[in-house]
Amino acid sequence: MQRKINWLLVLFSLIGGAVGFVIGEVLLGQLSGRMPGILLIGLYFGILALSIGLFCLIAEMISPRLNGSSWRQRYMGTSWKLLVPATLVMLLLAGTAFEFIYELNVGRAKTVKDIVLIIDNSGSMMETDPDDLRYEAAKSFVDQMDSSKQVAILVFNDQPELIQPFIRVRDQGVKSEVHAVIDALEPTNFGTDIALALESGMEQIKGLNRSSGAMAVLLSDGFSDVNTAQVLADYRSRGVAVNTVGLGLSRYGNSQGATLLKEIASETGGRYYDEADAANLSFVFQQIYDNLDERTLVTERTGLMAHSAYYMILRIVLILALGALLGLSLGLMFDNRYLAKSFTIGGAVAGLLAGLLLEFGLNGSAVGDALLRLLACLILAAVMTVFTVVVPMRENGARTGIRRRGAAVRDAAAGYTEPARDRRSRGF
Repeated sequence: MQRKINWLLVLFSLIGGAVGFVIGEVLLGQLSGRMPGILLIGLYFGILALSIGLFCLIAEMISPRLNGSSWRQRYMGTSWKLLVPATLVMLLLAGTAFEFIYELNVGRAKTVKDIVLIIDNSGSMMETDPDDLRYEAAKSFVDQMDSSKQVAILVFNDQPELIQPFIRVRDQGVKSEVHAVIDALEPTNFGTDIALALESGMEQIKGLNRSSGAMAVLLSDGFSDVNTAQVLADYRSRGVAVNTVGLGLSRYGNSQGATLLKEIASETGGRYYDEADAANLSFVFQQIYDNLDERTLVTERTGLMAHSAYYMILRIVLILALGALLGLSLGLMFDNRYLAKSFTIGGAVAGLLAGLLLEFGLNGSAVGDALLRLLACLILAAVMTVFTVVVPMRENGARTGIRRRGAAVRDAAAGYTEPARDRRSRGF
C-alpha cells in the first residue's frame, strides 16, 4: 500500500473545475427563470462533475500514476464509457434532489404571494426624483408579477395614504387599473414619517387572512424617528421581509436615512438597496422581484430565512454530500475502489469547505458571488484529488477495480492469464 499523488491530475482537475464553473455560470445567466430552478441547479453540478471527470481522465491517460499502466492498456475504454453516467447523470440527479430538499418550506418559510409597496411622496422627492420615475419603476414592478400575486400600494409623507388595496394581478387588465391609480398621484410638500408608513403597511397585511407569505418594499429618500423594535415586531413575528430602497441618500450625505433603512431590512430579513439615480429604480425593483423567494444552493438566501440556522446547516450538509458524491463518481469512472474511497473522503472535506464558503460568503453581489462560486468549484476539484496522499493505494500494477471479479471472469473466458505477480498483488 502506498500514498501517492498525481500532480498532473490535480492540475487538470482544477482546469476542469474552472471550465465547469464557466459553463454553469452561463447556464445560470441564460436559463434562470426559463428553466425550473431545481433542474437548473442539478444541471450546474452535473456539468461541473462532467468537466472535472473529463479532465481527470485525460490526466491519467497522459500519466497513469494512480491507476497504473495496466489500466491505460486494458480498462481505459471502460472509463470512457462510464464518464457520462458516473459524473453528469449521477450529479445531475443528486443536485436536483438536493435542491428540491433545500427549497422545501419548513417552519415559517412561505412562498411570497402578497406584496405591499410603500413609496415616499414627501416634499424632498421633488429634488431627488423630480420626474416621478419611482412611480414608473412601481408600474414596471407590477407588470413583472405573475397571476398568483397580490399587490397593495400606499404612499406616505407625514401621513400614509392607501391608494390601492390588495388586488390579485390576474391579467393585464388589472395591471392597467393599478397603473391608472399610480398615474393619478400628485406630488406633495409635506414631511416624512416612515414609522406610520410601516404600520399602515402591516395593517393591510393583517387584513388578508391568508397563510401565504407577504413582503414589503419601502422606498424613501428621507429619515424619521422609528422605534424599530416596536414597529417591526409584527413584521418579524409574521415573517414579512421589508426590502428597503434608499434614493439619493449617499449622494446627499443622508447617513441617518441610510442607516435606518439598512436596519429595517436587516431586522426583517430583507435587503437594502442604495441608489443615487432615480432613473435606475426600475432595475432595482426588478432585482427585488427576481430575488423573491430566492433560495438555491449556489446563490444568496433572501427573505426571513436569510439567517435561518436550519437552512444554513442544510446548505452546508448538502454541499458536503455533493462533494462526496463527486469523489465517488470519479472512483466509479476509474473503476478503482481505492480511488473511490480516497476521492469520496476528500470530496466530503472539499464539500464542507465549499459549503461554508458559500453559506457565509454569498451576499447578493453579482461579481462577488460569481467569484465565490468559482473558488468553491476549485476547492471541490483540488482538495478531492490531493486526498490520495491520505488514503493509501495498492501498487500501480494491481487491479483494484470495483468490478474486478466480473472483469476477471471475462478475461478468463477470453483466454487471458495474468502474471503471477499481479495475481498475488490482488490477494489471490
